[in-house]
Amino acid sequence: MSICMIGWSHSKFGKLETETVESLISHVAVEAIHDAGIEPKDIDAIYLGTMNAGLCQQEFPSSLVLQSSPDLRFTPSTRVENACATGSAAIHQGIAAIESKRARFVLVIGVEKMTHLSSKLVGDVLIKASYVEEEGSLQGGFVGVFSHITDLYFAKYGDQSDALAKIAAKNHKNGSKNPLAQVQKDLGYEFCKGDEKNPYVVGKLRRTDCSLVSDGAAATILTDHQTARSMTKAVQFKAAEHVNDFLPMSKRDMTLFEGASVAWFKALKKSNLSLNDLSFVETHDCFTSAELIEYEAMGLTPPGQGARAILEGWTEIGGRLPVNPSGGLKAKGHPVGATGVSMHVLSAMQLHGSAPGFQIPGVELAGIFNMGGAAVANYVSILEALK
Repeated sequence: MSICMIGWSHSKFGKLETETVESLISHVAVEAIHDAGIEPKDIDAIYLGTMNAGLCQQEFPSSLVLQSSPDLRFTPSTRVENACATGSAAIHQGIAAIESKRARFVLVIGVEKMTHLSSKLVGDVLIKASYVEEEGSLQGGFVGVFSHITDLYFAKYGDQSDALAKIAAKNHKNGSKNPLAQVQKDLGYEFCKGDEKNPYVVGKLRRTDCSLVSDGAAATILTDHQTARSMTKAVQFKAAEHVNDFLPMSKRDMTLFEGASVAWFKALKKSNLSLNDLSFVETHDCFTSAELIEYEAMGLTPPGQGARAILEGWTEIGGRLPVNPSGGLKAKGHPVGATGVSMHVLSAMQLHGSAPGFQIPGVELAGIFNMGGAAVANYVSILEALK
């Protein structure tokens, strides 16, 4: 059974001082239901994605969604968590509910509120997405995790700082056109390459190499293919694959995101497509070095040659395969529980021709890669507008 997205909503990402987890949930829930052209009473199941892990005192948030409308009362609602891939995990639960015929209309929400905490406290939460026993003491917390990965990659293939700066500049240029993004400013390559206002954070990672601490939410309505045919708009899943890898980095070659490669291979095989068939990709650039390695994991270049994709302009708008036209996590922001749903919603907007300010003309197929931890939980979706 093919599953479709028939409505969606997306808050602005950033430091949203007047918003709470509850208000963000309510805002996107109401808008997504309205956008789908259905009523709250039509929703059969709800999946709420939020990592939390100490970001919010409300550790039991699933029923907060019901406060969006009295007609949602008594609807089954479940909180889903899988680190930074929490949003995609929630979508997969919604897909499973429809495929098993336990639900016809499913509301999926991803949300996180992070900016009210100090950088240290946020770091204390995010490091829990690593193998704490071995990696919890790395300098810089989760930035330190990817600093370590960056060092391993550079030791193997040479210093790729130029490629990282190009990736950061590309994503900030794209984000400058996205009104939903946290940073809507084209910072330029020279600033990203090295500037006194762009210092190193840990190791070889500068501030512009690191995704942003953010608040925000996104939501979508899922239904089956047959029902979607009667709706005003629909974007279908041609594939939705999920694989997990070992948690400890010590058990893997961290210059290869092998779990991501397997997820991409399965998704492309299931959809009977090649990477060259895709119009664009939204990928998980929690750090610029992650995007660099993901070029290789998706098969855009062989291992060690990911820099070619950015230095030769392949992943720019108008290139062979535009990557992160939304600005990615780098510019758009990374409210961890919301990120996976955000990627799907913004890709659906592109395919529907309604991406606000950053629409790519003539797109037909979208690829999405969302990961939890350091390429531990790996989710790949292939989306297409329902004809």
